[in-house]
Amino acid sequence: AQLVESGGGLVQPGGSLRLSCAASGFTFSDYGMNWYRQAPGKEREWVATISSAGGTTNYTDSVKGRFTISRDNAESTVSLQMNSLKPEDTAVYYCNAHRIRRATSYDYWGQGTQVTVSS
Repeated sequence: AQLVESGGGLVQPGGSLRLSCAASGFTFSDYGMNWYRQAPGKEREWVATISSAGGTTNYTDSVKGRFTISRDNAESTVSLQMNSLKPEDTAVYYCNAHRIRRATSYDYWGQGTQVTVSS
């Protein structure tokens, strides 16, 4: 199983970025997908979730109204559209695939992509 993130970079405050995560090696449509982030010196934090079929999304409070998670099960990709970016959004962003089957948790992680918000 593999998750590969892309789309990170340097952006000015107020700008936008779109992160993408390409999945392979597992049945993508069976998994809920998440984005997490980790800022320097801080613990990894959950950012957004989308259900396996894409019908349900949730966001941490600090990004609500600014970030949008979406997925394409035909292409096995998940995206995170980030608007109105703030310096505090600076972090390494990680894609995660998660499911629970027969009381066993299955998780896959990408390698991360750096997002830097700075003028």
